[in-house]
Amino acid sequence: MLSALDHKLLRDLWRIKGQAAAIALVVAVGVLLLVMMSGMLNSLEETRRTYYERYRLADVFAPAVGAPEQVLERLRAVPGVAAAEGRVTGAALLDMAGQDLPVRARAISLPALGAPRLNAIYLTDGRMFTPGRTGEVVLLKGFAEAHGLRLGDHLRATMNGARRDFTIVGMAQAPEFLFTTAPGEIVPDDARFAVIWMNREALSAALDVQGAFNEALIALDRGARLAPVLAAVDRILDPHGGLGAYGLKDQISDRFLTEEIRGLRVSSSVVPPIFMAVAAFLLYIVIARLVQAEREQIGLVKAFGYSDWEVALHYFKMVLAIAVFGALLGCALGIWAGRAMAGVYQDFYKFPFLIFRVDPASFVTGVLVSVLAASAGALWVLRGVFRLTPAVAMRPPAPADFSRTGALNERLKGWLDQPSRMVIRRILRNPGRIAGAVVGIAVGMGLSSAQLSLLSGFDRTLDLTFGVIDRSDVSVTFVQPMPSGSVHALRQLPGVIEVEPVRTIGVTLRNGAQNYRGAINGLVTQPRLNRAVTSQMDTIAMPREGVVLARALADILQVKAGDVVQLDVLEGRRPTLEVPVTRIAETLLGAPAFMHMDTLNRALREPGRVSGAYLRVDGARIPEVFAVLKSMPTVAGVARREDARAAMQTLMDTGAGMMRYVMAAIAGIITFGIVYNAARISFGEQARDLASLRVIGFSTGETAFVLLGELAIVVLLALPLGVGIGHYLSFLIAAGFSTDIYQIPTRFRPDAFGTAALAVIVAAIVSGLLVKRDINRVDLVATLKTRE
Repeated sequence: MLSALDHKLLRDLWRIKGQAAAIALVVAVGVLLLVMMSGMLNSLEETRRTYYERYRLADVFAPAVGAPEQVLERLRAVPGVAAAEGRVTGAALLDMAGQDLPVRARAISLPALGAPRLNAIYLTDGRMFTPGRTGEVVLLKGFAEAHGLRLGDHLRATMNGARRDFTIVGMAQAPEFLFTTAPGEIVPDDARFAVIWMNREALSAALDVQGAFNEALIALDRGARLAPVLAAVDRILDPHGGLGAYGLKDQISDRFLTEEIRGLRVSSSVVPPIFMAVAAFLLYIVIARLVQAEREQIGLVKAFGYSDWEVALHYFKMVLAIAVFGALLGCALGIWAGRAMAGVYQDFYKFPFLIFRVDPASFVTGVLVSVLAASAGALWVLRGVFRLTPAVAMRPPAPADFSRTGALNERLKGWLDQPSRMVIRRILRNPGRIAGAVVGIAVGMGLSSAQLSLLSGFDRTLDLTFGVIDRSDVSVTFVQPMPSGSVHALRQLPGVIEVEPVRTIGVTLRNGAQNYRGAINGLVTQPRLNRAVTSQMDTIAMPREGVVLARALADILQVKAGDVVQLDVLEGRRPTLEVPVTRIAETLLGAPAFMHMDTLNRALREPGRVSGAYLRVDGARIPEVFAVLKSMPTVAGVARREDARAAMQTLMDTGAGMMRYVMAAIAGIITFGIVYNAARISFGEQARDLASLRVIGFSTGETAFVLLGELAIVVLLALPLGVGIGHYLSFLIAAGFSTDIYQIPTRFRPDAFGTAALAVIVAAIVSGLLVKRDINRVDLVATLKTRE
């Protein structure tokens, strides 16, 4: 049985249904983002954990030149090791029909019978290879799809200098190849790197490592410490050409996935609170004005004998109904959007299954923030209204003393008509309310402009990386470090304009407890084609002593210029170097380190060696250059800069970076909701005044001008403030999206702020048209009557 106040509550909610819906929508989109990002983050982490466990992904990877099978028993005896298994891996080049260049591939052995104890694969199509048939392989599904390969197709590969033909009998996914990146490259690309699984005996024969393994896979006991295990494994494998054991966190695929998840986690901890704070602030403003507009009805209800607490509870019910409806709608939409986005992530990360799970805390947080914000807005206004007696509350508030504005009114008469003067007077007489509307719209515009700046920042990352920092056309990687004469051979190729050598070695960089497994790029003194640059994009000359670190790497290691870092070289004689940090570079892709090439070779005791080169090539002769490179046995791989840029664009558009589009859309919705709310509330507050204007002879257009003129001024005042808010928000949001893989630069983008301002203006025009329609339909007699 509903009480009289509950009946009134339902009527009030129906009467302000449009306004209430706009408020609820602002709340809903804030909660939606919170729940959606929480669901995606939890789903990715849970799916990764389950996938790794189900297919037994190793905790430690230990490559070596070649170790006998007996060494595995010593590895299994290391304290903390639960299981150890050896396998054979090697490089291959695949000749793909219609392509000028061979595709780099990694061949991996599997047992002829049964599944491996560690690093199992998920067969998606076809079957496993038949024991004894050396020409059958299982191919990574992502690569097969990128090239349109099907079961039964043939692959021609070069392995260990010999040509071999294989038949694809199966396609698979694997937890260690969620991302596939060619050695020496940082951008994953399914089309440019393949993985093939082969019979152990066949691959051992092809690579000439019979009776041995060249990579050990190790699983750890629960609670085992990684560092002592790595040290013990390195000691055991060192006599057999060990190349440095490393944990799962340094495995390239898991590192990419971890960085994407970390970026999403940072974004989910930074961005949704911003949106929720904006929604809470707007809800506070809207509710405060809504309750103030109900002043006379509050007095009337109290006159009928209802206590202050009963009246307070009635209006709290109204406030809570709107806030809770918006929060619940946001939770429902957040679950739906989270599932949809998680499905996209599943396809992108190539998970064979998805475990969707939303953190219940996100629901509680969303609902609590919405309810508390609404309650704060109501309490702030109700505390003053409830002090009034019914007779006083039923009358409009006592007008302020505007006698001092008389001179201003006289001056305005000379160049403003009466409706315009009314707009100006209303703004001057209600500065607090106008300021709240200005701040609300400015915050909405700030969110939109910050998201648009983020979109521009992603584009700028690509433009600077593949246009300013990397100015080469083609990069060439050698099979092994070659004499510097190999660079002269590249200069003689037809169409090659410029060649710049590079020496790259794998290292682990350390600073106390901080470490990072990466690479050192040895460059010439004044690099031109691939450079380390300052924040002004000026070339950093390679110092004869010391190392230059990317800012992202310096932040990871917690070092600055002048500090000393330790380099544990993972190749050749594997020396340990202590070098000072001479400069910090502003690279935007990856976390590289740079040294002078001669200094690096001298430290390795390998003078005059190069690992590859960057080439500037005549565009008309690139196919001719590729044809020659394809026939050179010392060349392990060739990559075009434009291919790397396209792959990076795909990564940014379909990984965690894809969220920037979603949040830009949500920011746009919030902005429209803010402007529309401002127009609707202003109409609700002035409905009786506007009806009075109509009665005394004002036209519909003049009446609408009085209302919408105020909205126009509020919007114009909000635009410059929105630019300032958006500028600072863009730094905070860009920091949330930056990862070790890519960093998002932030700077003032006039086009982004202009677009956001235009969006606010369009929202104001649309809102104005919707409200003007209501003005035209207003029932003058009913509006002028005292309601309730």
